[in-house]
Amino acid sequence: MSEQVVILGTGPAGYTAAVYAARANLNPIVVEGDEPGGQLMLTTEVENFPGFPDGILGPDLMDAMKKQAERFGAKFVHGRATAVDMAQRPFRVTLDNGTTYESAALIISTGASAKMLDIPGEAEMVGHGVSTCATCDGFFFRNKRIIVVGGGDSAMEEATFLTRYASEVTIVHRRDTLRASKVMQDRAHKNPKIKWLMNTSPVEVINDNQRVTGLKVKHNDTGETEVLSTEGLFVSIGHQPNTAFLEGQVETNAVGYIITKPDSTATSVDGVFACGDVADPHYRQAITAAGSGCKAAMDVERWLEAHND
Repeated sequence: MSEQVVILGTGPAGYTAAVYAARANLNPIVVEGDEPGGQLMLTTEVENFPGFPDGILGPDLMDAMKKQAERFGAKFVHGRATAVDMAQRPFRVTLDNGTTYESAALIISTGASAKMLDIPGEAEMVGHGVSTCATCDGFFFRNKRIIVVGGGDSAMEEATFLTRYASEVTIVHRRDTLRASKVMQDRAHKNPKIKWLMNTSPVEVINDNQRVTGLKVKHNDTGETEVLSTEGLFVSIGHQPNTAFLEGQVETNAVGYIITKPDSTATSVDGVFACGDVADPHYRQAITAAGSGCKAAMDVERWLEAHND
């Protein structure tokens, strides 16, 4: 049986879209993906989501959003979309377990995954000293020494932002020149709290089984290694939007973020909508993702009313 709307992905965008779509009696099917709940499942305290004056744990916030959507009738299915056929309606979504859904409309909220260093000690310390979001976690590093890994505009922006809280920020970059624009480089170089370690590659995240205590690095020119003492590590080497499975069927920018129409969540394919980080290379915040999920569900409801054939 064909569904009215299938939502691909969860997190603040997918869950909010599910709440709104379910309350509109669209009976959404939500495909949870490889990371149910999205990146907030990897964070600890969330202090910048409105309505929680004392903060809330990322997993708790996502669990509450999911339960709210379920309360109104959203159905969640385990699995990851491996193929989507947008050639004609109803659209066909195939999951990794072989299940196929047909849907009059689609909402894509598969997010964007932060690129990681893939070095020992990194994965297990995410949320315990390793972060990929300065805006989200900077507050927790007040008066601490931290390291930012990266050499692009995002790394410069994050390092500069983190100086509001940290006592010292060291930028570690594997090359001897930065990829960042000159204006971003100049801004970082003028900041007295920022120190530099160029032509240096991260090797291992050092920890005491509870928190990050250091970063082992290799100096590329000599091959020598040393351990830098630090209380926090921010990895800022870019994000990868989770759009490969769409195989170019919707318009994206050069790096894969879905392009939506002005003042809309509509994509280049009629009946397909996108929300959250998969369509947002700029803000990547839980609250902006949730807002776009609301808009996507409202756009779908109106689109279905206009195409009730």
